[in-house]
Amino acid sequence: MTPQPRRDWKEILFNRRMLTCVFLGFASGMPLWVLISLVPAWLRTEGIDLATIGLFSLMTLPYTWKFIWSPLMDRYRPPFLGRRRGWALITQVVLLATIGALGLCDPTASLFPILALVFIISFFSASQDIVIDAYRRELLADDELGTGTSIHINAYRLSALVPGSLALILADHFSWTAVFAVTAAFMTVGIVMTLVIPEVSDDQLAPHTLREAIIEPFREFFGRAGLRQALAVLTFILLYKLGDNMAVALATPFYIDMGFSLTEIGTIAKFSALWASITGSVIAGIVMLKVSINRALWIFGMVQLITILGYVWLSTVGHTPVGLFIVVSGEYLGVGMGTVALTAYLARETSRAFTATQFALFSSIVVIPRTFANASTGFLIEAMGYTGFFLLCTAVAVPGMLMLLKVAPWNER
Repeated sequence: MTPQPRRDWKEILFNRRMLTCVFLGFASGMPLWVLISLVPAWLRTEGIDLATIGLFSLMTLPYTWKFIWSPLMDRYRPPFLGRRRGWALITQVVLLATIGALGLCDPTASLFPILALVFIISFFSASQDIVIDAYRRELLADDELGTGTSIHINAYRLSALVPGSLALILADHFSWTAVFAVTAAFMTVGIVMTLVIPEVSDDQLAPHTLREAIIEPFREFFGRAGLRQALAVLTFILLYKLGDNMAVALATPFYIDMGFSLTEIGTIAKFSALWASITGSVIAGIVMLKVSINRALWIFGMVQLITILGYVWLSTVGHTPVGLFIVVSGEYLGVGMGTVALTAYLARETSRAFTATQFALFSSIVVIPRTFANASTGFLIEAMGYTGFFLLCTAVAVPGMLMLLKVAPWNER
């Protein structure tokens, strides 16, 4: 079979499919940043202790277990808009309503309504991720996957500007009810895009039985890699960003305790985090044109590990806006690099026959540290102090690097 000629980069980059990746990526990221950035800041300013805020991470369990129901979203089709767009619209409408409803709650009166809403947001956000990831894979041609995924990731990060920056600045001037209402309104971006884009899924390729949808993807992965190598791959995915995730789990309360105002956090920390992570992903993309995925994992993993030490320094010097900018920029430069390399690795380990379910499995494992380990960070900080905690995060990053010897040796491509 004669290979297809490679298309010009402008033809790949400038089309409606890439624009779709921008808006769906924005909608996909928004709810997660609400849970990671906005809710902890809200609870801390209302006087909730760090241990309790850390336990809220347990309410994001659906991100960890989304592979369980991802086959169902492949198997069953809503009665409107098609298999992908139908599920997308359902999740986005629920997310708009529940994010707005958070502003009607009072943390000082009772945390139970907030816990319930956070869990609902987490479940439907994880479900939206499943369907948008599947839609993107079906929308893009093979030679567009790299560019489309990069655009999606950066739009995902750009959405952090709303709950992680704009909302915090507004919170210094308006009520939390208004802040959550404004934040929720940004979900209309995804709703409008879902209504105007075409349905691209082929119902003929959909699983015909639950057995086909659930069992075969797992059987293929363990059969292809072998049990020991498959377990090594899953362990590496679990550990690679563990230290990194723990370090930023309660970043916003840390900034508050260091004496930074919400406006300083919104304008310095959140903006520098966003642009540093985007810069890191761009640099990673350029570097990975020259080096293999294996070597990229080694290089960027070391950057991730070293930059955690910046938080150790900041915890000792306290309130310094310039220091905050430098530390956050360095940390998220490593975050951006590591995320690109790990995402490329996940794609490499995924069978094209079972992309949706296997990718959901791998990405679920990636967020396990953010859910379980992060739930303990509040207790660890109260027991060890911030300096001791960030030193622990640095040490915790080492096992993931050691796993590279098994799953991604330096001299193998």
